Amino acid sequence: MTSVTARTSKADRARPGGWWRVLVRVLVALVAFVALILFSAVLARLTLTPSPASDKLAGSNLRPGASLRQYAESYTFLAACKQIGGNLLLGAPFGLLLPVLVARRMRMMRVLLLTAIVMVLVELAQGALVQGRAFDVDDVILNTAGALIAYILVGRRIGHGYHALAGSPERTRLPITLRGKGARYRSKSHAGDNERK
Repeated sequence: MTSVTARTSKADRARPGGWWRVLVRVLVALVAFVALILFSAVLARLTLTPSPASDKLAGSNLRPGASLRQYAESYTFLAACKQIGGNLLLGAPFGLLLPVLVARRMRMMRVLLLTAIVMVLVELAQGALVQGRAFDVDDVILNTAGALIAYILVGRRIGHGYHALAGSPERTRLPITLRGKGARYRSKSHAGDNERK
């Protein structure tokens, strides 16, 4: 079975059109990487800019849900939507771009973990270095939730499409019955190739 798999993978790489797949994959990864850098610059500008007017109002929040309750009780509906929606949107690009840059295995967990780590670091920098801003655990939760929503709606499809260009998509395995050997499996894509032959 190992030798058959090795021959199959070599055949996949030797197929016509393999080079354009590699080129497209490299270009997509490059675009995603540049977009992530640009987004990081925008994120830093939005979150690490001093706000002297809020100096007396800013306070750290280490209790999950405390800021959300404050939005519901003390803010107008539009102001609460702006705060919550802004934090969700701030995390969304992670859910769109990271699926291209991280491995397929446990992709969603990797995206959420990386988003949470980055946003915790941003919040810590806000609280320690930036005037008028403070660490808020609810911001991290909302940012990560935004990444999750973006990943489920769009990012997952982007990741699947991108990694399929590598010639190793997550293929469906079809059962093949061999005489005296029981059921064996082959990929759906190879079955289609044999049918065309």
